[in-house]
Amino acid sequence: MRRRGLVLLLAAVLVLFSGCGYANVQSLKEYAPDDAHRLVVYTSHKQEVWWPIIKEFEERTGIWVDVKTGGTNELLEQIEKEQDAPQADVMFGGGVESLCSYADCFTPYASVEANQILPRFRDEKNRWTPFSSLPVVLVYNTKLVSPEMVTGWQDLLNPAFCGKIAFADPAVSGSSFTGLVTLGTALNTPFDKVICDFCKNLGGIQMESSGAVLDAVCGGSAWVGVTLEETAQKRIAAGENLAMVYPVEGTSCVPDGSALVKGAPHEQNAKLFLDFTVSEDVQRILAQQFCRRSVRREIPLAKDLTPLEEIPLVEYDINNTSKNREPILMSWAFYLDWEENE
Repeated sequence: MRRRGLVLLLAAVLVLFSGCGYANVQSLKEYAPDDAHRLVVYTSHKQEVWWPIIKEFEERTGIWVDVKTGGTNELLEQIEKEQDAPQADVMFGGGVESLCSYADCFTPYASVEANQILPRFRDEKNRWTPFSSLPVVLVYNTKLVSPEMVTGWQDLLNPAFCGKIAFADPAVSGSSFTGLVTLGTALNTPFDKVICDFCKNLGGIQMESSGAVLDAVCGGSAWVGVTLEETAQKRIAAGENLAMVYPVEGTSCVPDGSALVKGAPHEQNAKLFLDFTVSEDVQRILAQQFCRRSVRREIPLAKDLTPLEEIPLVEYDINNTSKNREPILMSWAFYLDWEENE
């Protein structure tokens, strides 16, 4: 039974019982699908991304999907807390280096679609299944900043932008964490010094979520920001006073992905879902509707995106980054707190 139909049915039954002066909640259990037709997905994707994919998956398979949303790191921490009694089946979303940092919480799985995935986006250990490739970009408000002021990462250390940079908390946002590591990798400077200098130019201010970065830059409370290509493209297409820059020093194009939770209550359904996320149909939707880059070989690039071969890229070490995630976040918290208290 489709989830939407089930919800409507349960609502109707509740209204009926309420009209009689009581609500026999126990009697509603008989309308729930059996365990073999369920799936629990934790996702850090925005609803506009996960909703059509999960809706189509439900319609094709008859599997009833429960969805829990939140920030990447928030959900990963929740999965770790639930290890003794897993509640989720799949983690859907988040940079793959974040998924690698919680590798003990996941079971390796090689998708049946693996041979169609571009080699650069595969994991040799099958710890995660890639979903889309996401270059990190810089954005600026075109009414407040001239193009020559924002060409690369070094510009984020320009005192002219002090207190006017939008950057999300990397301990909450997976994309922000990727952006922070990309910044440190691109500049030929010791990583801790980069973090220290960047925190100083932020003025000790960070956004609560990645979505707030674009709102701040478009609204003018910030002049420049760090975000993902997909998010920037959508706001530009919507007519915002926004321009996007691929940093001249190079950027990263780390895939976001999905992973099978270890001990998943509905493991077979979870595997079906992971296969579905990299199916040709879903990957074509990514390219055509979501301004995202497909990880499959045969899916053409959307016409408004720059070919990856024309974008300068840094050597982003996913495995090393995942191993050093906690030290990186500790350094970030230390220097940010230092600047807040200066």
